Amino acid sequence: MQTETSAPAMSKGTLLLACLVLAFTNFMVVLDTTIANVSVAHIAGGLGISSSEGTWVITSYAVAEAICVPLTGWLARRFGTVRVFALGMAGFGVFSLLCGMAWSLGSLVAFRIGQGLCGGPLMPISQTLLLSIFPKEKHAQATGIWAMTTIVAPILGPILGGTISDNWGWHWIFFINIPIAIICATGAVVLLRKAETKVEKAPIDTIGLMLLVLWVGALQLMLDLGREHDWFGNNFIVSLAVIAAIGFSFFVAWEWFEKDPAVNLKVFRYRGFTVSVIALVFAYGTFFASLVVIPQWLQGALGYTATWAGYATAFNGVAAVMMAPVVAKLSEKVDPRLLVSFGVLWLGATSLIRVFWWTSDSDFWTLALPQLIQGAGMPFFFVPLTSLALGAVEESEVASAAGVMNFLRTMSGAVATAIATTVWYDGAQATRAELSGVLNGAQQTMQSLQMHGYTVEQSRQVVSNLVDGQATALATGSIFTTAAIVFAAAASIVWLAPRPKHAVAAGHAH
Repeated sequence: MQTETSAPAMSKGTLLLACLVLAFTNFMVVLDTTIANVSVAHIAGGLGISSSEGTWVITSYAVAEAICVPLTGWLARRFGTVRVFALGMAGFGVFSLLCGMAWSLGSLVAFRIGQGLCGGPLMPISQTLLLSIFPKEKHAQATGIWAMTTIVAPILGPILGGTISDNWGWHWIFFINIPIAIICATGAVVLLRKAETKVEKAPIDTIGLMLLVLWVGALQLMLDLGREHDWFGNNFIVSLAVIAAIGFSFFVAWEWFEKDPAVNLKVFRYRGFTVSVIALVFAYGTFFASLVVIPQWLQGALGYTATWAGYATAFNGVAAVMMAPVVAKLSEKVDPRLLVSFGVLWLGATSLIRVFWWTSDSDFWTLALPQLIQGAGMPFFFVPLTSLALGAVEESEVASAAGVMNFLRTMSGAVATAIATTVWYDGAQATRAELSGVLNGAQQTMQSLQMHGYTVEQSRQVVSNLVDGQATALATGSIFTTAAIVFAAAASIVWLAPRPKHAVAAGHAH
């Protein structure tokens, strides 16, 4: 999404303040995609729910955000870019307040959906406004500022989430958004008036939007509720699956022939775009799911606090920030398919490192080092893949393609999280059952514990906890074995795409 208006005349001080407002907005919205990852255990304990149910807090936000992203262009045309930005920020702040005050899982999920709906348009609009207020010769700098907030926010998310949850309570991971939302919404109204775009009565694809909400909502409910309701052994889950399948079929048919579709599916006629998006969906979904599983394993099985789980998981961002400039330079000279394939294979290799290194006895640096190594490969995956995908379509369709790509990227993270956490929990239980025989052959360990003052029941519990720890570690290893296979497949798929036809405009690069 871009505006064609020339840069409004602003003093250097005003331009700097406006830039900070837009950068902080993007930072906050991206931060909220990861800040709750290490806080799931706290939220689950506070609301009296299971940790698997607690992941709804993550997926509900991601799905709502994904649904709203395709509507950004229509909202900006219909109500004005600055007005949508300011109202979105205000709504984000209100729903953040409500999230912090939530009294049940249902209320928290409902308020997180509101957060996602308000936050969805803010990422593309913040970038659009940055490009509209900076002169063309400084667009690269503006995009660089925007990109840095996108990279840094996920790094700080787990650290902030863990520190705040451990010291203040999980409610404050939402309350901290409120002052930033007030400042940014007010700043937008005061500083960005001259950057407001013309309002037009743009048509909206009401039926397409309703079908989108229907099938995405049914799919996510099916994935989130499936484990607790025995999957397809439950009529309600079967009904959700049928609704999702039928809704998706009607959605594809409607959007393909609609004159002004909410989601322009015609961009899939380009082989390069289709192949790139398939690789993105599988690779990003797998990557994002790991960001959810790892903190839960660290806290649930290894006894880490949310703070230290945040420190361990955030290391992947350190190397990513360092390597980003290197990848930017290489992207101008090297085939993007080679860079993407290398980056995705790098992610797969670090998944295998986790399989062989990580055990129930691993120390902090054994856990953090693969995260650091993984980060070095992330820019090779994210940056060139965007160029490969958007460079495959006609320039007039780049905005539509970017919207579709962002929608599927966000959806892949939500769907993969639901699948991975279900497989992980079920795998741990199955492995626990297989290892239960160890309890019958652990007489020597139990006798040794009893000699050190443990009662029979206490020694039995110690052995049982050991088995639980090993079962969870094995299930975690199985998840990352699967992840390595998916990454390898995604790295191979990329080579089916042709070289991009043209460079991607700065406004759509992220």
